[in-house]
Amino acid sequence: MTLTQWIIFILIIQVVHGLGTWKLYLKANKQAWQAFIPIYNGVVLMKIINRPTWWVVLLFLPIVNLIMFPVIWVETARSFGKNSTIDTILAIVSLGFYNYYLNYAANISYIENRSLQPKTATGDWVSSILFAIVAATIVHTYFIQPFTIPSSSLEKSLLVGDFLFVSKFHYGARVPMTTVAAPMVHDTIPKLGSKSYLFDDNFSERKTSWKNKLQLPYLRFPGFEDIERNDIVVFNQPADTLLDMNDFRPDRNYYKPIDKKTNLVKRCVGIAGDTLEIKEGYVYINGKKNELPDRAHLQFSYHVQPKTNRFNPVFMKERYDITDGFGIINNQNTYYFSAISDEARDKFKNHPNVLSISKNIQKEGVRDPNIFPHDPNYNWNVDFFGPLYIPEKGKTITINLENLPLYKRVITEYEGNTLQTKGNQILINGEVTNSYTFKQNYYWMMGDNRHNSIDARAWGFVPFDHVVGKPVFIWMSWDGLKNPRLERFFTTVSGEGKATSFFIPFLIVLFGWIGFNKWKSRKKANQ
Repeated sequence: MTLTQWIIFILIIQVVHGLGTWKLYLKANKQAWQAFIPIYNGVVLMKIINRPTWWVVLLFLPIVNLIMFPVIWVETARSFGKNSTIDTILAIVSLGFYNYYLNYAANISYIENRSLQPKTATGDWVSSILFAIVAATIVHTYFIQPFTIPSSSLEKSLLVGDFLFVSKFHYGARVPMTTVAAPMVHDTIPKLGSKSYLFDDNFSERKTSWKNKLQLPYLRFPGFEDIERNDIVVFNQPADTLLDMNDFRPDRNYYKPIDKKTNLVKRCVGIAGDTLEIKEGYVYINGKKNELPDRAHLQFSYHVQPKTNRFNPVFMKERYDITDGFGIINNQNTYYFSAISDEARDKFKNHPNVLSISKNIQKEGVRDPNIFPHDPNYNWNVDFFGPLYIPEKGKTITINLENLPLYKRVITEYEGNTLQTKGNQILINGEVTNSYTFKQNYYWMMGDNRHNSIDARAWGFVPFDHVVGKPVFIWMSWDGLKNPRLERFFTTVSGEGKATSFFIPFLIVLFGWIGFNKWKSRKKANQ
C-alpha cells in the first residue's frame, strides 16, 4: 500500500471506531463527535478507560499496535462493567466489534474512576506479561535488537558464537514494513517453522494480492550518523530469494518483504559515490587501497605443502589460530586452508615442517559465473573485480548496453522501475533514455574472510532501505556450546586496540544494586 492508501485506510478505521463507540462516549460524559476525530478520539478514549494518553502513540506503532488493540478493546468493555471472562473473550475474538453490541444493544453504565487492578492473580500475571511484551517489542523494533554471528565472514573482528546488540537508532530505526507479524521474531516462528508474518510469496508476479496490501511503504526515523567506510553493518540480504540462503538464484524476484529478508552482518568497504576495485583480494576505493581498522584481520585461502608426512593440520590450525577448515588437494601432499590471516601466515610459514605456503588467488580476467553482475561481458572473480561505481542518491549516470548489467537490478528491483531494451535503445518506464538518477544510497558489503564469504561480490549493491543497524556491543560469546569466551563478554564492537571486557564491572554493579535493594527492603521492614 502507498502512503495515501494507508491514510485512507486509517480514516476508514476511524469511521468504524466512531460508529461502534459514539454512544459509549456519550455515556462517559463526552461528545459523540469526539469518537470520529482521528488521534483525538484516542486521547479521549484513554481518559474514558482511565489509561495514560501516551498509549495513543502505541496504537500507531506497527507490530506494537497488534498487541495494544486487544488491550484497548478489553479495557473499553471493562470501563462499562463488562469484566467477566466471557466478555474478555468476546472483545478479542470479535476483533473489537463487541463494542457495537455494547454501543447499541447492551444495558450498561459507565464506571468512572474504576480500579485498574486485576481482579484475580491470573489477571495480574497476564497483564504483567502483556506489558513486558509491549516494552520488549518497542525496544527490539525501534532501538536495540539482539543478533547472533552465524558465520566466519568477519572472523577475528566478530566470532561465530558472538551475541551482539545491534543499534537501530545510529542510522535511523526503520518502521516495520510488514504490519501483520509476530513480535520479536524474524521471518520464522521458532519450533513451528512457519512464517511469522502475513505476506504473499508470489507478490512479484501477482501485485494485486490482498496480502500485499497490508504492507507499509518504506519509512525510517532520522539517525544521528551516516554509514561510514569500514563500519560493520547488519542488513537484510538483497538477494534473499529462497528459504535456504545456500540455494542462491540472483535472477529470481524477491521471495520475502525487505524487513523479513535474512539478516546478515558484513563490513561496509564502499559507500555511496565511491568507485570500488578489487586487486588480488584487496579493496581499492577511488584508486587507493582501503585501510581497515586495527581490529580487522583479512584472511585468504592458502595451499600449504609440508616437508614430511608427520604434518598435523589439526594441530597447526589450533596452534596458529586459523579460521575455518582444511582439506587435502587431489590426494597430493598439499593441504588447503580456507582462511589464514596475514599474522597467522607469517608465523605458520616459519614452522620447521612447512615447505611452502602460497595464497590461493584467482587469475585476473578469468570470469567466475557466480560473481556479480553474472554477465559474460564482465570477466570478474572474487580476487579481481571492478572498477565499479557505487550509486549515490541524486546522482545521475549515463546508461548504455555495456554498463546496464551493473545497474539493472538497482533500476528495477530496488527502485521499482520498468526496464526494456529494443535494439540499442534502453526504455525506463516506457521512455527512451541514456541516463538514470538514483533514488537512494547504496553500499558495498564484504567479509574480511575474503575466500569464505558470500557477500556483495555475489549479489551486488545493498540499498539503504535494506540496512537494519550497527552492531555496538558483544554481550556474550561462546566457542561452541560449552565454552564461554569470558574475555569477549560485554565488549564493544568498534574501537581501537584490543577490546576491553566490562563484564566484571557489570557484575560488581549488578550485585551491588541487588544488595542495596535488599538492604533498603530490610530497613523499610524494620521501621
